[in-house]
Amino acid sequence: MSDVRYSALMRHYKCMESTQFNSQILNHSDQLFRLAKSILRNGEAAQDAVQDLIMKLWEKKSKLDEVENIQGFILRSMRNLCLDTIRQKHEEDELPVEIEFIELNPYQQTEQKDLALKVKRMIDKLPELQRTIIRMRDVEGMELSEIAYITSITENAVSVNLSRARQRIREQIINEQKRVEETIWK
Repeated sequence: MSDVRYSALMRHYKCMESTQFNSQILNHSDQLFRLAKSILRNGEAAQDAVQDLIMKLWEKKSKLDEVENIQGFILRSMRNLCLDTIRQKHEEDELPVEIEFIELNPYQQTEQKDLALKVKRMIDKLPELQRTIIRMRDVEGMELSEIAYITSITENAVSVNLSRARQRIREQIINEQKRVEETIWK
């Protein structure tokens, strides 16, 4: 086959590919926009999301032939893209770009050390299994599955014991705080 014929065939194939893409994807752009707008609640963000999805689908157009329900696939893809956008926006809102570090004054540092010491003593008074689990999880940062394996109990039992241990510590801290406030206000 001559180079001229080959390039003409490739142009024809690419043209068919874009025509097929237009009929399968771009015909649904209004529906994609409405879905994106209902999730994002912002017209401009919805337009951006539709454009992003169309670009991603265009880059993966060779694999779209394998999809059985193209409409369902692109609508699910649009939904997932919008949810990712919301999550990303939420994460950006949670952590400001400039986080200011405030150094604690000596009084606050002492208070923080005292509280840590009190919590350590409270943990020491817990039943052995709860004490072990709370230390492994909160101090060592171990996963529940690792703790379950080490202690030879189920992950559910680890979770229950951890919850009970934390609840006990929380209650003791609250009671301690109430005692201090009562002493101050008497």
